[in-house]
This record gives sequence, structure tokens and C-alpha cells, in this order.
Amino acid sequence: MTLWVQISAGEGPAECCWVVARLEEVLLQQARAAGLQARVLERVAGDQPNTCKTVLLSLDGDNSVEFLAGWEGTVQWIGRSPFRPHHKRKNWFVGVEAFEPPHGPRWSEDELRVEVMRSSGPGGQHVNKTESAVRVTHVPSGLSAIAREERSQHLNRRLALARLARLFEQQGQSAEADRRRQRWQKHHSLVRGQAVRVFEGPDFRARK
Repeated sequence: MTLWVQISAGEGPAECCWVVARLEEVLLQQARAAGLQARVLERVAGDQPNTCKTVLLSLDGDNSVEFLAGWEGTVQWIGRSPFRPHHKRKNWFVGVEAFEPPHGPRWSEDELRVEVMRSSGPGGQHVNKTESAVRVTHVPSGLSAIAREERSQHLNRRLALARLARLFEQQGQSAEADRRRQRWQKHHSLVRGQAVRVFEGPDFRARK
């Protein structure tokens, strides 16, 4: 079963965005160790280097539901701010939520225009020299989606199609779109003090 996982800093400061980036690494590592196929679908960078406001992951495998049962909820990190060393606060919270991916619409291949291009990094530097980024456009509606984060053109095409499916669902099914907005808005109301997991220290180790 495939599930999507959102890790969000909510309205938290840069320290929470730092936790999101560290938690992404831990969750991906543990998911792969559990035999799941895990990859990043979307990543929204934070204001500080090596931080993320939000990360959207895809986990695929027979035991994905069981694996995520111990992750969903509020995750706490106890440690000194990496950006404000004299800040008194030592407890930082982020949210983790799992949900099923949207079901793709029924379109015919001849309605799609697929474009490939080079993925560019900051400052115009190429991530790689192959044309791996993919933009998929549904010509009748004009909706389009792009994926560029993977080196595999084939995988980027799959991600772009998944994002295009989500755009269709957002436009065509208002009730589901409302539910999705509620999911993404949950990061505004993280439940502090009820952490399902706790990490601590600069090395982001799990508390026993």
C-alpha cells in the first residue's frame, strides 16, 4: 500500500524547520530499513540553510500502515537552537501526518504533452547534465505539473503525473479539496506536550 507522509514545521520558527529536515532523514532511513520504498515527493525549503518548512514523502510497501502507526502525530526535539545558541527554549515540535494519495483521473495519453528539460540548481548550476526534469500538461484543461528533484527522468514523469492528478482532484472534487486543505492546515495547530516520538541533542538521537 502506498501512503503519503507530511512532515511540517507548522507556524514554528527556523528551529522547527531544522527538525523537519533531520526527521526526513531519519524517517526515510528507517522506512527503507523496514523494507519500504521511500522517496521525497515535495520539499519546501525553510529560510535557513538545510531546513524545510514542509516535506511530503511517499512510502510504498505491505507494512506501510503499521510502520507509520508509530510516527503519526507530534514529534518533539529537545536541544539548543542551532541558530540562536543563547535562546532559552529547548523544546521544539513538528507534525507528522499520513494519508492516502489521490486517485488519478481517467485521461487518455493523447491528451497529455510531456516536456523534458535540464534540472537547474541555485545560481543556474545544473544538477546534472541530462534532461531529467519533466513537465506534464493536460492540453484540454491547461493544467500542468513539473517534477525535477529526481535524477531519473522516468521517476520524475511519475511524480509529475501524480501532481497533475492532484490538481485535477482539487478542481473537480470540492469536498476532497476541502479535506486536503484541512490536512495541510493542521500544521497551524500542532499539539505540543503530546509527542509520539522525542529526539534530543545536536546529533538528533532518539530518546529511549
